[in-house]
Amino acid sequence: MLIRRSIVALFSILIAAGALSARAQVVPSAYKQRIAVNVGVLGSAFQPDNAGALAAQTGPKRLYGPGAYVDLKLTRWVQFEAEARWLRMNPYADIREDNYLIGPRLPIEKLRFWRATPYAKVLIGMSRMNFYLDGAYGHYTDIAYGGGVDIKLSKKITLRAIDFEYQQWLGWPNITGVQNTTLSPYGGSVGVSYKIF
Repeated sequence: MLIRRSIVALFSILIAAGALSARAQVVPSAYKQRIAVNVGVLGSAFQPDNAGALAAQTGPKRLYGPGAYVDLKLTRWVQFEAEARWLRMNPYADIREDNYLIGPRLPIEKLRFWRATPYAKVLIGMSRMNFYLDGAYGHYTDIAYGGGVDIKLSKKITLRAIDFEYQQWLGWPNITGVQNTTLSPYGGSVGVSYKIF
């Protein structure tokens, strides 16, 4: 059901972007605003910040997994990113994490070099975690702060050379029973995207 919602959200973004790009009259190229949508896949490695107890602590193993992302560029400075990540490989005690995030993305043009453009992003959404020995699971509000570098390989293909995220899972219960503590997974990803339009 959660994956179905993510797919619906992804297609809604794509349809909205297509509707915004449809115009009745031709605009002079000097004034034309180009909407761009890149769809990509990525591989990630994350420190889950959990070692089995309900306390935030460094886990003994990193989690690995695939992911997908969509970058929507409305203008040079107005951009959004949506991403989904399934960290299910190499679990310690069956602890697994999934992330579904969306938010603004800002290219840092002043640091652009050759075909590489660094960027910063702040995403918000929901994360899901399977607990120790798959005994239960929980859903949490997730805020991710991150950035990375995209390298344009061709007109249509972009390499995501590095993407780093530090996440805050709000409302995480701990072993003392105190609510509204925070779990803080962090990690990196690499990927590649294709420009649809």
